[in-house]
Amino acid sequence: MHCPFCQHSDSRVVDTRLADDGMSIRRRRECTSCKRRFTTLETSSFAVVKRSGVVEAFSRDKVISGVRKACQGRPVSDHSLAMLAQKVEEQLRSSGAAVVSTDEVGKAIQPFLRELDEVAYLRFASVYSAFQSLSDFEQAIASLRADRKNHSHAGVEDREEDDTLPPL
Repeated sequence: MHCPFCQHSDSRVVDTRLADDGMSIRRRRECTSCKRRFTTLETSSFAVVKRSGVVEAFSRDKVISGVRKACQGRPVSDHSLAMLAQKVEEQLRSSGAAVVSTDEVGKAIQPFLRELDEVAYLRFASVYSAFQSLSDFEQAIASLRADRKNHSHAGVEDREEDDTLPPL
């Protein structure tokens, strides 16, 4: 770290603290040459490559905005959308990559949205996955029904299979 006063290339860390936002680290440093102190704020960079090739910082707000469109008219709270965006970011960051594609972001959103609201999931998936026909919707609905059936029958023995599931 270069000293902002004398431009010397070496400094030592005197104190380290988590910043107020919880997403960055504040370090108090002392220049080894002029002995003056200064503060640095360190953040982890995490970016998204758009289809056009443009690279921009990851934004939870953009995730929320995109998912909110799919949730229009659905009983989904702003808090739930914020939690979904946080989970998506955590999952993507856990991959260790500093840059991800919009395609990866969309794939990361789907399982969390599927849990949150099935109708919103279908809306999002139909645009994201570019459904071309009714059969694409039918396959997605069949998958949701199979998951619902597996969850409702988990741990229940000797129960007759019910082919009449409630509508999504």
